[in-house]
Formats: sequence, structure tokens, C-alpha cells
Amino acid sequence: MGFEVKATIANFGGQLLKLSHQSSTTQTPMAVSVYLPPAAVSGNNTAPVPVLIYLSGLTCTPDNCSEKGFFQAHAAKHGIALVWPDTSPRGANIPGEDDSYDFGSAAGFYVDATQDPWRKNYNMYSYITSELPGALFSPSPDNPLAGKLDADRVSITGHSMGGHGALTLYLKNPGKYRSVSAFAPISNPSMCPWGEKAFSGYLGNDKEAWKQHDATELVAGEEWKGKHLKALIDVGTGDNFYKQGQLLPENFEKAVKEAGVTGVEVRYQQVSFSS
Repeated sequence: MGFEVKATIANFGGQLLKLSHQSSTTQTPMAVSVYLPPAAVSGNNTAPVPVLIYLSGLTCTPDNCSEKGFFQAHAAKHGIALVWPDTSPRGANIPGEDDSYDFGSAAGFYVDATQDPWRKNYNMYSYITSELPGALFSPSPDNPLAGKLDADRVSITGHSMGGHGALTLYLKNPGKYRSVSAFAPISNPSMCPWGEKAFSGYLGNDKEAWKQHDATELVAGEEWKGKHLKALIDVGTGDNFYKQGQLLPENFEKAVKEAGVTGVEVRYQQVSFSS
């Protein structure tokens, strides 16, 4: 089933589309927002534009960054389309899915759950890497995005839980994304409280299974040793979650160095305040 257009909003010379579709992967309706830059909506342009997928963090929906992040101003300037998927299925009616901010609704962690009762619906890894691209790049005349997006020029980024998702999807799918960037990502979820809670709930207690969704473990693996990535991580040292040990970018950076991986830049933003 194709997209239903819920709203079309003029935005920085382009269009912000609020879309919905019925997902076979999550077995629920899924919301997604897409920004088309001026180059993609001009009647004079026939070339598809590159795409940046933005994965949001805990508690977020497709509306958070699309309405508050102002990425569109830069995307319009550079002719890039933006895609904001949701952070989890909605309305799966699983007992307890709305009980906490860091597990269940709005906290899908971009994994495919293997544990009941989550495995029927909470398949965000497959949704983001397979079903959603299939819908976005479909040439169907019923697709409002048909011919506008370049399936061969796709990069991925994200924030916090979404930064975790961006890093792991990039590392697990070599060649699928041109580059990866992440703002304050959960970089080593197997070793932090957020990740331990989510992974034990969605994936069970086998910590070897956790490693397949942990960027620090993935970049340390044989597949990436000595390889070149196109990756940027940006973390503010004043971030309370950084101070609490939820993000652990140092662990990722250490694994990169030990594996001889190149092309990774980790920036620590020092913020000071004066009266």
C-alpha cells in the first residue's frame, strides 16, 4: 500500500510532506515526514535529489526534528531531501508499551525484536532498511515521491537513540549509505542502562545477539578492520546523558583506533557558560 498524504506544507522554498502508510513489517500504520527541496518540486527539474534519512531519539515522532530542527533551511540550499521516519510502531496494543519513555512506544531502538510480545510489531531495523526505502523509491504513479528521490545517493544520520540506529544501520549494511553522522549517539548500548533495558526486552538475555546492534562491537569486528568509513560523531560534553554514561562515544572511538578504521571523526563540543 502506498503513502497517504496527510499534509503538504510550503517550507523553505520546497515542500514538507506528512505521510502515512500501512506497514507490513510492523503491522501498524507508520508515519513519515519528507522534505522535498526546491529542486525537487520545480517543474523545470527532472533529476532526482540525494536523500538524508534522519533517525530520531527517545520519545520522538517524525514531527520533532521536522518542525523544530530547521534542517530544511540547509537542505534547501544544498538540494537534499530529508526523510524522518517514526521511532517505533504506534498502536500495537501490547501491554506495557506506553509505560516508560525508554522502552516500547517511541523507543524501538531500530532493531528487529526476537522476544514476545514485541517481535510481531517491533521490527524497526527491517522497516528502515527495507520496507521504507521500497516505498520511498517506488516508481508507482500513486507515489507522491516517484522520480524525485535518488536511491543511489542516500546517507543516514540521527540523534541519541537515532544516532545509535544510524551508526548500526550504516555498519551492518556496507555500501547502502554514502555516509553516516550522529549527534550524541548511544554509541555502546550493550554497556549503558538505556541499551541494557531495550536489548534485554527486545532481544533477550543473549549478549552475543546484542553485539549485532551495537556500533562499538560492530566497528571492532573483522568486517571493518582496516577499512575506511565516512562517519562523523558530534557530542556535547555538557550533555547530562553523556555525563551519566548513556552515550559512551569514547568506547566507539577506542574501538575504531584499535581496529585501524579510518575516516571517523569524533568531535567533543566543550560548552562553558559565564554570567
